[in-house]
Amino acid sequence: LLITTLVGYLTASFMLSSLTSRYILEQQTIETVWTILPAIILIFLALPSLRLLYLLDEVGMSCLLTIKATGNQWYWGYEYSDFKGMEFDSYMLPEDTLEAGQYRLLEVDRRMVVPTKTDVRMLITSNDVIHSWAVPSLGVKVDAIPGRLNQTSFVATNEG
Repeated sequence: LLITTLVGYLTASFMLSSLTSRYILEQQTIETVWTILPAIILIFLALPSLRLLYLLDEVGMSCLLTIKATGNQWYWGYEYSDFKGMEFDSYMLPEDTLEAGQYRLLEVDRRMVVPTKTDVRMLITSNDVIHSWAVPSLGVKVDAIPGRLNQTSFVATNEG
């Protein structure tokens, strides 16, 4: 915006100034065209892209289940806001309690459960530091930032 304003001001001041000479005005038209034309092209490219980015970030109101995930220092808290009083904390399992085939730092004592073939809205936030809530098999990864409520939606098509 600053560059466009400066170039527009200089162009207008040269065109309206009474202090002109043959050398200043010799190629003024072509310089004006190749300065303004790319700016117009960039504006026409940027506006639809910004609109699409906004629409992709919005979650529709057709979600049947809303879950709020709150990141804490060493655990996640889940609240099923559609059901009264249904909330729990999910802690990581200590390494010495892991069984064969379980993943270190990924296994928890209580897993979040969602129904299949249902639109689920996730509201994600944090209490202390930036966390990352992710389920790679669903294609979902959202950062939990203190003081901000991020949202995403997904549909679980398979069990597990």
